[in-house]
Amino acid sequence: MGETAGAALAAHPGVDKVAFTGSHMTGQLIVKASAGNLKRVSLELGGKSPDIVFADADLETAVPGAGMAVFANSGQICSAGTRLFVERSVYDEFVGRVADFGKGLRVGNGLDPDTQIGPLVSEQQLERVTSYLSIARQEGARAVAGGEQLTEGPFAKGFFVPPTVFADVRDDMRIAQEEIFGPVISAIPFTDVEEVIRRGNATTFGLGSGVWTRNVGQAHRLAKGLRAGSVWINAIRRWIQPSRSAATR
Repeated sequence: MGETAGAALAAHPGVDKVAFTGSHMTGQLIVKASAGNLKRVSLELGGKSPDIVFADADLETAVPGAGMAVFANSGQICSAGTRLFVERSVYDEFVGRVADFGKGLRVGNGLDPDTQIGPLVSEQQLERVTSYLSIARQEGARAVAGGEQLTEGPFAKGFFVPPTVFADVRDDMRIAQEEIFGPVISAIPFTDVEEVIRRGNATTFGLGSGVWTRNVGQAHRLAKGLRAGSVWINAIRRWIQPSRSAATR
């Protein structure tokens, strides 16, 4: 229904403007449809946002920040910071702490006030996310949290994927290049500023990004160097501290 209505709105000469939030593939179709009537278009498309953590960052804040940048709303957020770049000297420690943070979140029914992470929106989305979990393992990534669909007990009839963190991720892996739209972090080590700017920009998406550092000059260098619509410093997406209502925000 959405696809049919959207196509009609994009092509209809009586509609002056279309604003769309969603995948880049659908965005391309809207632009093509609007070319015939010179309709104005505003697009907020998919992302593979880099979230960059330096060793000098306030890690106590960065751990939940990096986690909820992806885990909130079960990762179904266009600007989720799914590519987590961590400076090599603190990589193992930080990734382990984010994994522990994810394991501590309560997954459950979105209508339960105690739930922190709810289900995916549909069976189709569940199939998409779980296919990427399989692809990640096949390509050599290592799950340090989550990594499998939840199917036991209260999760048997729902579309539940727990907060997932993959380590040993390479830039050329599909989980590092393609939008998953689920609660899945791809953790990647880096060594220096110029390297991480180059690698952070090595994507077809550029919706948002985050930088965690106490070095003001370094923060400005990243803000100028990253090709992204938004660059948050010591935050990403103004992350929400997990609470009883976190899954619904």
